Amino acid sequence: MQDRFQRQINYLRISVTDRCNLRCVYCMPARGVQNIPHREILTIEEIAAVVKAGVLAGIRKVRLTGGEPLVRRGILDLIKQLSNIPEIDDIALTTNGILLGDMAIDLKAAGLKRVNVSLDTLKPARFHRITRGGRLNLVRSGIDTALKNGLEPVKINTVAIRGFNDDEVVDLAKLTLDRPLHVRFIELMPIGTSDAWSRGKFISSQEVRELITGALGNLIDEEKIPGSGPARYSRLPGAEGTVGFISALSNHFCATCNRLRLTATGQLRPCLFSRQEIDLKQALRAGAGPGELARVFQEAVMAKPDAHDLASGWQKDDRIMSQIGG
Repeated sequence: MQDRFQRQINYLRISVTDRCNLRCVYCMPARGVQNIPHREILTIEEIAAVVKAGVLAGIRKVRLTGGEPLVRRGILDLIKQLSNIPEIDDIALTTNGILLGDMAIDLKAAGLKRVNVSLDTLKPARFHRITRGGRLNLVRSGIDTALKNGLEPVKINTVAIRGFNDDEVVDLAKLTLDRPLHVRFIELMPIGTSDAWSRGKFISSQEVRELITGALGNLIDEEKIPGSGPARYSRLPGAEGTVGFISALSNHFCATCNRLRLTATGQLRPCLFSRQEIDLKQALRAGAGPGELARVFQEAVMAKPDAHDLASGWQKDDRIMSQIGG
């Protein structure tokens, strides 16, 4: 599929659930959020049908997200079904890592290729505090198990936030020195229902890079690694892994965006940072066939904007990131 700006769209990010087993302070309000009724969430069979229709429109890569995708009942069966679609050449998953240690072997056997783990701190007490009860040792164990079982490349996603975890940037980068881990520092993106973060919390990728080089030496630019998407990668001298930078604000990557997003409720989002959604679930449940659903994909592709408008300030949304697959 090609959009109005000559970008090739072949990547679908799928939120399989709005539910999560953590309550991170930067993701959910203290009062929590009301779960979406199960009947409103796409079934495993419906998700697989959507992907098969997407293949007709040009989708070749899939990433499963949430909420936390590993709490979704039937996630292994979904991965098996997707791995049996010949045209899909990459199945990845983003997780908070809490359940990864217990599930990594089965995930690999089901057909999962690789995994991203969200991790914003290496301090157990801080992790417990910001996740409202999470245990860091489970996440570290999950990362170890993923590496041992070939869910590679294993990527660590860290949102750098001033006054929150910027004192750990160097320690996180050190994870790449003696293990084939790819630590990506993501700029804070002003989107969602929370007013918890101000512009003063923002740290640019360039500043993060300078913190790392000041402590650990020069970073050597790397070629892209598999599934690297918008990240720009570098390597510390002699390191087994890489350090990546995702600069959604300071050096945005909209010109090369190749993705659509499917929410857990069956809405196609042309852009994460847009409130525009195209209802795919209604057509699906009305009995639309693969060809008709593929036309919905094409409609979403043609609705993609040329770029986001995050620089203008906080983007209000009716739902939090966990509900839209962010």
